[in-house]
Amino acid sequence: MKKSLLISLVLLLNASMLLGGNVSGKITFKGKVPKMKPLKIAADPVCVANNTMPPKKEWLIVDGNGGLKNVLVYVSEGASSTATPSTNVVVDQKGCVYTPHVFGIQTGQSLEILNSDGTLHNIHALPKINREFNKAMPKFKKKMMTQFDKPEAPFKIKCDVHPWMGAFVGVFDHSYFAVSGDDGSFSISGLKPGQYTITAWHEKLKTKSMTVTVGDGSTSADFTFTKPKKK
Repeated sequence: MKKSLLISLVLLLNASMLLGGNVSGKITFKGKVPKMKPLKIAADPVCVANNTMPPKKEWLIVDGNGGLKNVLVYVSEGASSTATPSTNVVVDQKGCVYTPHVFGIQTGQSLEILNSDGTLHNIHALPKINREFNKAMPKFKKKMMTQFDKPEAPFKIKCDVHPWMGAFVGVFDHSYFAVSGDDGSFSISGLKPGQYTITAWHEKLKTKSMTVTVGDGSTSADFTFTKPKKK
């Protein structure tokens, strides 16, 4: 009985070491939330037809409890590189907006770009370190593939045909990143015990960072953003 209990404890310990610790938390916006105005999409009738309601701007999406969506949270110091996933990151051009609006990807990982609209898009990535690309996607071209080879802070992807379209991507050589959800929550898992710098990036509200010590369980990291004062 004692021997089997010891074996069970060893197995549990090994499992916890493999799983590692995680950092989770909530991103909160403090202050008056500006109303997100509808995008002006009337220039392309297909864009209008592909939406039951006009899509709204996405640069500040806050729920009723102050949870801030679309914040890219990642380990900026202390992480070792991890293997490139075999799965694709998928971005869709649907209703003449990018879905998702903010995302992360690993170096060498395939980015699958879809055109679900049946109209011309021109996807234009604006990195400073990686190779810039600017490619047309006519309505008959439903998919294209690309990748980024070097880690880079978040940069914009836009459509030169529809100027209101924009998305943001951060490129990492590890898998320790996440994007805050509808309620502002996020979770980064699989971290070895140790000290890390966690950075939260928002397209308009800039960045915030903190240092955390991760153990075998869950470590909390909450961030609060406020709208910058006009100069």
